[in-house]
Amino acid sequence: MVLKIVQTGEPVLRRRARELTPEEMTSLAIGQLIALMRDTMRDAPGVGLAAPQVGVDVRLAVIEDRAEYQAALPPAELAARERQPVPFHVLINPRLVVEDPTPVEFHEGCLSVSGFSALVRRARAVRVEAFDEKGQPVSISARGWYARILQHEIDHLDGTLYIDRMEPRSFSTLDNHRRHWASRTVEEVRQALGLNEPRG
Repeated sequence: MVLKIVQTGEPVLRRRARELTPEEMTSLAIGQLIALMRDTMRDAPGVGLAAPQVGVDVRLAVIEDRAEYQAALPPAELAARERQPVPFHVLINPRLVVEDPTPVEFHEGCLSVSGFSALVRRARAVRVEAFDEKGQPVSISARGWYARILQHEIDHLDGTLYIDRMEPRSFSTLDNHRRHWASRTVEEVRQALGLNEPRG
């Protein structure tokens, strides 16, 4: 069974989600929600899913960047993105700290803004303090694509979508992205779109 992924315009995507209590973290209901979110994320497929994206107003996200998602990408692209497989894990009540604020810009999409992508700048490395599905504290240090995924999903818990952070001129349908931009470097895309000066 998979859940419906709500799309931009739904109020739940624009609210700060509420924290789960210690009792809720290990409850049967949250365990069931985590299992459904995992299956929904894999079905989409996506590399992360936050509870507000399935209409549930709590600070919970699931993350997984499977090796099979990366198999078709050239090694140079994986290296540029600092992208490696990330095993499935759960974040409850996460708090994010930027460890390396160096801005890194790549195209990004979202299951709740279906059919589009845009250039988005994110911090290169972050640390996340959270709880897992057993209510145990976890600390994650991540860089590159993993750090991007964490920032994207935790943004969801604060009512923020990537379209709030994107380079507006780069906003594109996925079809047009594949046709015109996917094979170009970020620098080439910026040049073509007249975005020679990165935003400060």
